[in-house]
Amino acid sequence: MNRVMPEPQSQEVTQLLAAWSDGDRSALDKLLPLVQGELHRLAHRYMSHERQDHTLQTTALVNEAYLKLIDQKVDWQSRAHFFGIAAQIMRRILIDHARKHLGPQHGGGKTISLEDVAVVSDERASELVALDEALTTLAKVDERKSRLVELRYFGGLTIEETAAVLGVSDETIRREWIRAKAFLHRELSRID
Repeated sequence: MNRVMPEPQSQEVTQLLAAWSDGDRSALDKLLPLVQGELHRLAHRYMSHERQDHTLQTTALVNEAYLKLIDQKVDWQSRAHFFGIAAQIMRRILIDHARKHLGPQHGGGKTISLEDVAVVSDERASELVALDEALTTLAKVDERKSRLVELRYFGGLTIEETAAVLGVSDETIRREWIRAKAFLHRELSRID
């Protein structure tokens, strides 16, 4: 497997995550300044195409995700593992937000693409819910491909980082990324 040598800050984040996993609460205080910028970048990626008056702002998304992250009982493996979980938590927060704004119906009536779902506004809430449902279906068929989409698409992890988190080769990630996108495209195209 091809591996990228971790940057010094990445190594420090990994060490602090391990210390935090071992019960060192002071490691969490040292970790926050190192990951805060990356969490904002991740949240900004989700929110970058939103209206300026969207009811969920980037900072609120980061804060809510951070509160959920510190409650996690995880044996943290690496920086990439941490941001993979952060991406999953942010996705859940946004899905919950979209469901609240949709009300009892899920909406629908049009075909959507994976790229279109990057915009998470109230008008696009039904599309985000549709993507979540397609990812849930994918997880039933192939859990790893579902995680791959979360890590790459939502988490913004590189192929190398995704491979490290999932414990497979870079080539496997490239191949499965193509297949996962094709599966999701088919699922999203079935929306009537």
